[in-house]
Amino acid sequence: MPTHNSNPSEKNSSVPSNLPKTKDWSKVYIGLGGNIGDVVAAMVEALGSLATNKQIRVVGRSSLYATPPWGDLDQDEFINACALLETTLEASELLIALKVQEKSLKRERTRRWGPRTIDLDILIFEKVEILTPTLEIPHPRITERGFVLMPLNDLNSKIILKDKSISYWLSKTDVTGIRKLEDQSGWISG
Repeated sequence: MPTHNSNPSEKNSSVPSNLPKTKDWSKVYIGLGGNIGDVVAAMVEALGSLATNKQIRVVGRSSLYATPPWGDLDQDEFINACALLETTLEASELLIALKVQEKSLKRERTRRWGPRTIDLDILIFEKVEILTPTLEIPHPRITERGFVLMPLNDLNSKIILKDKSISYWLSKTDVTGIRKLEDQSGWISG
């Protein structure tokens, strides 16, 4: 009669030791925003599409915020939010997935900081720092932008950037004109 080995420290001989290690899930904070069309519907669609990828989980959403334009001031206000993802993708692969979503939602890049149907940015990728011509993580302007800091603070006020917490950076940032939307329907439950 076979005996059962209850000592978890001993190797189970039925599991091959040469299998590749499964990539761990990394936490990633992304920013979402836009000011053309039904921005909330576009953000919900983008997150829903991302979640169909077996290597991406959407695990949290901030509140929605109405924000004045930044950089290029001659345009309508934006709707902004942040989401917490978990992924086994590399940062460059996630960036491609985000750009595919932007394209599918008719994002056009006509001018820097200009109007858009959707904008999806990697803000923070757990344990990753990258500086390339196409990708910088953490996002280089997080600590200057109230429209990023407010929703990011909703998700995790204790994130550390440049040796200070998100809540610290938020306390030092101009948030004039940024307001939490009263109507969050279709977003949190979306």
